[in-house]
Amino acid sequence: MTSLHSQCARLLPALILLVVFAIALCTLSVAEAAPNPRYASIVIDTENGAVLHADNADAPRYPASLTKMMTLYLLFEAIEDDTLSLESRLPVSQYAAAKPPSKMGVTPGETVKVEDAINILIVKSANDVAAVVAEGLAGSESVFAGQMTDKARALGMMDTTFRNASGLPDAGQVTTARDMAILALRLMQDFPGYYPYFGKTQFTWQGKRYQGHNRLLDSYAGADGLKTGYIRASGFNVATSAVHDGRRILSVVMGGFTAQSRDAHMRELLDSGFARVASLAQGDWVAQADIYGERLQSPASSVPTRDDPIRELIAQAQSEQGDARPTPTAERSTGGAWAVQVGAFSDRMRARHQADQAADFLDLGGRVAVSSTQGARSIFRAQLVDLEESQARRSCQQLAREGIDCVVVASGR
Repeated sequence: MTSLHSQCARLLPALILLVVFAIALCTLSVAEAAPNPRYASIVIDTENGAVLHADNADAPRYPASLTKMMTLYLLFEAIEDDTLSLESRLPVSQYAAAKPPSKMGVTPGETVKVEDAINILIVKSANDVAAVVAEGLAGSESVFAGQMTDKARALGMMDTTFRNASGLPDAGQVTTARDMAILALRLMQDFPGYYPYFGKTQFTWQGKRYQGHNRLLDSYAGADGLKTGYIRASGFNVATSAVHDGRRILSVVMGGFTAQSRDAHMRELLDSGFARVASLAQGDWVAQADIYGERLQSPASSVPTRDDPIRELIAQAQSEQGDARPTPTAERSTGGAWAVQVGAFSDRMRARHQADQAADFLDLGGRVAVSSTQGARSIFRAQLVDLEESQARRSCQQLAREGIDCVVVASGR
């Protein structure tokens, strides 16, 4: 009997391990089979906004640090309108310094240079520096969050509400995969001179080198941006743009279980997207609607493969300045006629419609113009023209108060 008890005692640990393993295996199988309630994705052809793939693209999701793309959008706007420069310094408050990680550990009373803030938000995704930018632009993060939401509406992101500049957990801060794709696309279209920042995987600040979280920049050929994000409520998010054979596509994945599985899925979506673009170009497949849900004006297969304008800007910036700073989108003119630009589009009709709406609101009939940039890709800029500088600035302020995105530009820009 004693021998039997002894044998059972020796076998018991092995039996327990076997049972635990069986339970874990069953749990894993159930988890793999269960749908992911946080998942959403979208893939678009940036040439024409054609939606190549969408899954839960309009379902509410938490943006996490994809939020910082909007923080950067407003920061780029401030640079473009001369409110700030890349050399400007933003003060650090006690409020900003107290933000939870990920953070740089900035201290109250010090300042952060704007260009450093851009690198930090993109590569390190630091929440304390996001608050520094918010306070520097709007005085407080809550006011800035309101401005972020207003800008989202102006860009066509109708299902997005921001509550902070970083993406830290907040039940009221929601978005969709489609809205995040719109934001990423507008960053590329509206600020191409600053887009090279999104391709950085590391930067140096105060003598220390920091590595980023966006592994796709190194693991997927042609990837050159944009941003990752994670909080527990959102899962692992990423917005990625890549170029193959002169054609660019943009994809957003939200709700990944792990960073690795998210990245693997993104690679699959990008591969599939480029395959669809190739089929589309041969007339085998036709996208019916663009990212805004509007029917495409003409078959996308009629659009030839072209060189990528953003890639050209990146190459130019790197060759001229050693990748130290992006080439500004244009040099400012100090004289002559002025204009208010109310958007840049890949379709002339949409540009004209946007300009007409702004002109009707301001009672500036007859001053509408749609200019185009040819070459790598046609970009149609909707503008109200032949204005004095003061008139242009007042007009843009009026439009901004109504949630209409605009920028004051000099003639010939």
